[in-house]
Amino acid sequence: MLKHLNEKNSVTIYSVTDPCFETYGRVISNINCNELISFMEQNTVIPEKGNIYVASVEELERTHIAEFFKNRIYGEMPIQIGYCNGRNTTYNGFEYHKGSEINIAVTDFMLVLGHTWEIKDNTYRIEDAKVFFVEKGTAIEMYQTTLHLSPCRVSDIGFKDVVILPRGTNTPLNNGGTDETAIGEERLLLQRNKWVIAHPDREPLIKQGAYPGLLGENKELYY
Repeated sequence: MLKHLNEKNSVTIYSVTDPCFETYGRVISNINCNELISFMEQNTVIPEKGNIYVASVEELERTHIAEFFKNRIYGEMPIQIGYCNGRNTTYNGFEYHKGSEINIAVTDFMLVLGHTWEIKDNTYRIEDAKVFFVEKGTAIEMYQTTLHLSPCRVSDIGFKDVVILPRGTNTPLNNGGTDETAIGEERLLLQRNKWVIAHPDREPLIKQGAYPGLLGENKELYY
């Protein structure tokens, strides 16, 4: 699959097992996520268009493996386990959180990643990002300095992804919305523990109040 994706695209697609992934995150090995994957396969759907994101799913949070992530990865901090399913193929923008994000690939997919230290004056250049292939069944930790957004599909079917984050992340702000008069990093805050830079062409994000700071062509990834 990785060879096929590289033949289809003008940008290099790396595996998350490649050493160049080490500044973005790590593969969590020797862990069995079949309980989460099985629930996702049997109980969630891929929308006909776009993506769906659910921050917290009680059934996923009651699984035995949830305790492993809470205790071993997040040091007994409260977590939420949800999912993102969809059909995305374009970069669209980037977000980051204060705290790692765990992704578990229920299907194969690609991730477009960057580093927070590459943000300049609330802007980020698309050409600075790298694309990584995540094989079905793989669990990865993305560090809090890693820019990311929705996965990109590698088949007509779409993608399914389990998403684990500190509890409360990606939920509405207490003050009711983005402060468009803010400066610096504060202007990027879109939801609780969610800072976002959007491509100006990505209307759904812009309408939510995301800052249009992604510079360059909003690339599409092919499969």
